[in-house]
Amino acid sequence: MSNIKLGVTTHSYVAEWVDDKATLEDMVRHIAELGCDGMEIVATSMFPEYPYVSDAYAGEIRRYAQDYGVKLVAVSGNMDRGKRKDRNLTDEEMLAVVIQDLQNANKLECPVLKSQFLISPRVMQRAAKYAEFYGVKLTIEIHNPETPSSHIMTEYYNMFEETGSAYLGFVPDFGIFADRPNKADLNRAIENGADREIVELATQLRYDGVSREEGRQILSAKNATPSEMNLFESMYGYMQFSKNPDFDGLRKIMKYCPHMHGKFFEILDDGSEATIPYDKILRVLDEEDYDGYVVSEFEGQIKPGKSSFDYVKRHIRLEQSILAEIRG
Repeated sequence: MSNIKLGVTTHSYVAEWVDDKATLEDMVRHIAELGCDGMEIVATSMFPEYPYVSDAYAGEIRRYAQDYGVKLVAVSGNMDRGKRKDRNLTDEEMLAVVIQDLQNANKLECPVLKSQFLISPRVMQRAAKYAEFYGVKLTIEIHNPETPSSHIMTEYYNMFEETGSAYLGFVPDFGIFADRPNKADLNRAIENGADREIVELATQLRYDGVSREEGRQILSAKNATPSEMNLFESMYGYMQFSKNPDFDGLRKIMKYCPHMHGKFFEILDDGSEATIPYDKILRVLDEEDYDGYVVSEFEGQIKPGKSSFDYVKRHIRLEQSILAEIRG
């Protein structure tokens, strides 16, 4: 029997946070009011001293969590491999960043650290002993354009299998399971002058599994503008979508997933997500007896008169409705 638990990442509220319209306490309170008990905190935006977190601020975070009955279920770290002007960070330097993030998570008594796959399988394997020392599971986010079965993620999976460490894992971002293009991006492109027929052709090429190079040639022959070509390129990157999302890959890796990102861009009037098939994803999790958190991650555009808080509420209601139906 599955034990799918819902939460929210503080990244969902970043628009209000940067404009000083919401505090950390406001976020924690809102999560509790939604009936959720899990929160991911994004270190780069929420820690004033990042890459460090002071004892005082860590205590403040823990106090809010305790006061509102919300658990800190993950810390989202950062791997800025290009922070130097002259070169990329070395493996040793990236390992040092990971260790610092693990220390931060430990200070917050948080069981999961989410990092990015700029950390190679080699570096992650070396970090496993530090993750075990600090009692924090080190995870790699699976984000577009990757999938659970893509080459690099298979390398991580094989490394997890070989090491047998209980302190390594994945955080799938639900954007990788999109089965429709991001409607807001398509509409924005058309509003900015993109030809609707070219946009529809680019979308169909992606749906049909046409290779990136072949698609470029087809669109060039149609005299696609640079902005139209950029939209097409994004369909093979952050805006990737597929008729057949990699649910088999999700089933395979789920034993290594303590935590998942419930990415969403837009909730339609009927309550569904415009791009990502939540009904199918949550059913896969239920069928595989998933025991972990799905944290809502809003990355859409905020319409006039609305706030991130409004969108997060609608997303949680969508997930709760689907789970209620699944559970009968």
